[in-house]
Amino acid sequence: MSPVLKTSLKRKTSSTTEKGYARANDILQAAREIFAAEGYGGLSMRRVATQVGVSLSNVQHYYKSKDMLVEALLLDSLNQFQQKIDGIAAAMPGASRVEQFIATVDMFLEELGNPVIRGMFFEFWALATRNTFASTLMERMQSRERKAIHKLIQGLSPEIPEEEYAVRAALIVAQIEGLMLFRVRNRPGRPELDGLESAARKAVLRLAMQP
Repeated sequence: MSPVLKTSLKRKTSSTTEKGYARANDILQAAREIFAAEGYGGLSMRRVATQVGVSLSNVQHYYKSKDMLVEALLLDSLNQFQQKIDGIAAAMPGASRVEQFIATVDMFLEELGNPVIRGMFFEFWALATRNTFASTLMERMQSRERKAIHKLIQGLSPEIPEEEYAVRAALIVAQIEGLMLFRVRNRPGRPELDGLESAARKAVLRLAMQP
C-alpha cells in the first residue's frame, strides 16, 4: 500500500484493506481525469462512480463528499509530486548536483506534457482563487518545488550571493510552470514556439550557474 494513497484517505474513519486501497486508487484516477477535463463544476461523485463502475455509496465509503474527494485529489497530487522529486535523488546517488538539477527540470517538463496533469493544474490554480484549502495546498506544492530547486542550485557558482539563490529558485519554478500557458488545449500550432522547452532548459541552467 502506497503512503501517498494512505494520505488521501486520512479522513476515512474505518480501516482499509489492500483491495480497498486499490478501489480508492481507481476512484482518485477517475476523479483526476474528470477534474482535468471539466473542472470542479464537471466533477460529481455520481460521475466518478459511473466511470469506476461502482455504486455511489461505494465512492462515498472512501470519500464522503465531493469536497473531500477534491481535497484527497489535491493531497494525492502533492504527494506524488514529492515522491518524484525524492526519486530523482535516490536514482542518481553518484550524479553531480547539476545533473540532478537537469533531471529535475526534465521531470517538471515531462509532467507539463501530460494532458491530464496539465489540465488538473490549470483547474487547481482556478480553484485556488476561491478555495482556501486549494490555495494553501498549491502554495505547499510550489514551496516544495522552490526548495527542491534551491537545494540543487545553492552554491553552484561562487559569484552568486547566497541570498540570491532563493530568488533564482523561484524564478526557475515560475519559468517552468509558465510553459503551461503555451500548451492550452485546442490552441493552433505556433511554429515560432518550436524549441521552447530546449530554450527553457538553457535559460534555467543559466539562472542556476551564471552570475
